[in-house]
Amino acid sequence: MLTLYGATLTSRLLLGTAQYPSPDCLKRAVEASGAEIVTVSLRRESARARTGQGFWALIEELGVKVLPNTAGCHTAREAIATAKMARELFGTSWVKLEVIANDDTLQPDLFGLVEAASELSKEGFEVLPYTTEDLSAAERLVAAGCKVLMPWAAPIGSARGLINKDGLRSLRAYFADTPLVIDAGVGAPSHAAEAMEMGYDAVLLNTAVAKAGDPVKMAEAFARAIEAGRLAFEAGLIEPRDMASPSTPVAGTPFFKIDSAS
Repeated sequence: MLTLYGATLTSRLLLGTAQYPSPDCLKRAVEASGAEIVTVSLRRESARARTGQGFWALIEELGVKVLPNTAGCHTAREAIATAKMARELFGTSWVKLEVIANDDTLQPDLFGLVEAASELSKEGFEVLPYTTEDLSAAERLVAAGCKVLMPWAAPIGSARGLINKDGLRSLRAYFADTPLVIDAGVGAPSHAAEAMEMGYDAVLLNTAVAKAGDPVKMAEAFARAIEAGRLAFEAGLIEPRDMASPSTPVAGTPFFKIDSAS
């Protein structure tokens, strides 16, 4: 079971709601994934005129928890204002906090992120910050009141997987008691399974499912991969070796000498 800000979840997959071919495809993908949390961008949905009753009726029909995000915000002020609007619209204090530093990489602005997280936490928000694997930024976000961290695997939508595995392992080791959710850059179910094998608590993704040839099947594939990765972590992976290690040791086993003359 996964617990985020007091909410107990059975699924460790969080799913985005953008870029799907149709509302029906989104509905079936969410159902196939088993996700209990979906993210919605207030700015993006408003810009696409999808804030009508039809879209929200679909989300309500799914019976999932909505995690509003501040995608598209480039300053702490923008993000704070967007989070406040999202709280009024969705009736939740949860917010996936994004403050973007660069339009090409969509890398988080760590300075603005910490500033916004600190103010929002003081105002009663439960902040899930989209960050990097940077340890100093993580320390400041936790000190600002964040009880969950969401480091990227790679730039948003890049599908490159875990590009800094050593950094992600260090983050997991330093923040052993903090829920860590991989967010962004995951392109294949194997990437998600690898993150879970490292001990990460969950994976949030959107593009890899929404842009797949069959989003519904891909959603199910990610759900299974995440479950398998978590199970492997709990079972305990063996350490890699430089040399071979026989699965059937020869020490202590009998040898039979065959007489060539017989």
